Amino acid sequence: MAIKFQYNKTSLQQVEKQLKMRERSLPTIKSKESALRMEVKRTKNEVVRLEHQLEDEIKNYENMLSLWKEFSPELIRVKDIDISSRKIAGVIVPLLSRIDFGVKDFSLFNSPAWFVDGIELLKQLAKTGIESEFAGVRLELLEHARKKTTQKVNLFEKVQIPGYQDAIRKIKRYMEDEESLSKSSQKIMRANLEKRKIKEEEADR
Repeated sequence: MAIKFQYNKTSLQQVEKQLKMRERSLPTIKSKESALRMEVKRTKNEVVRLEHQLEDEIKNYENMLSLWKEFSPELIRVKDIDISSRKIAGVIVPLLSRIDFGVKDFSLFNSPAWFVDGIELLKQLAKTGIESEFAGVRLELLEHARKKTTQKVNLFEKVQIPGYQDAIRKIKRYMEDEESLSKSSQKIMRANLEKRKIKEEEADR
């Protein structure tokens, strides 16, 4: 990114202001990046844990596969899901507050004894699956925010701050050179005037 500037005092002040602003912002952005990095790691671990938990629960479900032939899938359904949100390191992420299941009435006398346990197993299976989906969405949002924050840190650290510092050096050097040149010109003019004055005085004698 090329820093636009002019070789004058006004431009120097503007560039210095931009540099100070970025130098002040950088520690805050770095802190946010660090917090997001930790949260991404924690959420990744949660996703892995939920995936393993889901696998284990599916295995338990498969162990009863022969019994499920007697079970009606219409007995249970997800009726409602309550979603809340939370801000993590400045990123709003969805949180699963509650899952409401609807269970149809069935006869305890005419149904196999394991139906009640089967319904609870399916509830847990659905709950873990939905929690896993939510954790995945959270991870995507946090990872996206972390990448953008890292890009901003790199932009400030590796491009903009060095760019503004270089621009300040160039403007100052130019202004110093211009001042030296101006002083040298003044000296030459003064010397020439003195020489002319001496010559005029000599001519008058």
